Amino acid sequence: MAVEHIDVKYVAHLARLALTPEEETRFGAQLKDILAYIEKLKQVDVSSVEPTAHTFPLINVTREDVARPGLSNEEALRNAPASANGLFMVPKVVE
Repeated sequence: MAVEHIDVKYVAHLARLALTPEEETRFGAQLKDILAYIEKLKQVDVSSVEPTAHTFPLINVTREDVARPGLSNEEALRNAPASANGLFMVPKVVE
């Protein structure tokens, strides 16, 4: 299926682009080349290729979830603007 004509004005309208006549001509030719290349790719035999989401296998690279010591209560409250009874004091947000 060869692409005869591409309505560049319509495509530009859909993309909310304002194109000059020179840009319409240039982009029309580029779109025609892109669609011709897609048609060429459709001719490639991919029947023996397994569908994938990525070109190579992805493995999550994560560390083990190991409990580690955290801050003590005193260390956590050291820079708090206000604290009481070992808790952060914050301004009232809801009345």
